[in-house]
Amino acid sequence: MLLKSLSELNGTSGAEGVVRNFLRQQIEPFAEQLTIDKMGNLIAIKNGHCSGPKVMLAAHMDEVALMIIEITSDGFLKFRPVGGIDARILVSKPVQINESIFGVIGAKAIHLQKRSERQKALSFDQLYIDIGAKSKEDACSKVKLGDYAYFMTKCEPFGEGLYKGKAFDDRVGCAIIVELLKKEYNFPLVAAFTVQEEVGLRGAKVAAYHLAPDFAIVIEGTVAADVSEREEEGWVTELGKGPACSLMDRGTLYSPKLIQWVTDLAREKGIPLQFRRGTSGGNDAGSIHISQAGIPTIVLSVPCRYIHSFASIISEKDYEACLNLVDELLKDLPRMFMVSSIDEEDNV
Repeated sequence: MLLKSLSELNGTSGAEGVVRNFLRQQIEPFAEQLTIDKMGNLIAIKNGHCSGPKVMLAAHMDEVALMIIEITSDGFLKFRPVGGIDARILVSKPVQINESIFGVIGAKAIHLQKRSERQKALSFDQLYIDIGAKSKEDACSKVKLGDYAYFMTKCEPFGEGLYKGKAFDDRVGCAIIVELLKKEYNFPLVAAFTVQEEVGLRGAKVAAYHLAPDFAIVIEGTVAADVSEREEEGWVTELGKGPACSLMDRGTLYSPKLIQWVTDLAREKGIPLQFRRGTSGGNDAGSIHISQAGIPTIVLSVPCRYIHSFASIISEKDYEACLNLVDELLKDLPRMFMVSSIDEEDNV
């Protein structure tokens, strides 16, 4: 399964090479041109000779991880997050550093903590990675400052139509774009597998400026908080209700006209669709839509429970529905652009 392979690869912001190489192998038979830009974005062009609007599909390759920032005198590794990670979820989790070093995230045992310590959540300063080193010298022979530690989670099915795994944000988007590149469309299609989304949408900014598309679709993994301790209005998205269309987030206010187009087409094709009920967070659209003179952009996301954690959960139905909806949108794009141009002429 493509998504399983992508989920289990390690590649955080600034270190996406393994993911990029795998994706390049997957899409090479279906792209007319493949390039890697100076930021590290993987760009695939299909139907570059065709007329019509140039459409950009975007998904980021990087995942959240931990960076080693200190090796203590007794051989433990101190770290900081790369991307948004809640320190409270980390203690006791196994991690992988480089290709062959494994460790466990540790902290002072609860038996040794003072009452005041037990009443507070653990911070990054209180955590460390234990790789079994006997000394600082021993640890330094295995790892170095700046190395990354990754969660170790196999992508597996469980429950009724669900998958658990790491890095679904945004390997779900990468997998969907690979599948879309296998299909045929009659306009120039550009796929951008971007870097460094988790630390500021950096790769997308460069890719959008260079490619200058007429339209962009960002495919993401987004938060699903449909769990018992939260009221329904705070769920943001729900598993099993289809992909989520963003209305507004921290970086983007999305076009009502485009949202209506997505909604109408989903209803016409019988594809489940939900709206993202929340405005926090952001994604590559925040950089793409304000590039150059502006790029019309929409975002469709696969809901993920426990996002940015050791193990996220998605629904296979949501993943398939997102793939099908983007496919239908791409098929309908020439008509949409023709209608848009008529509307613009009427408004002159």
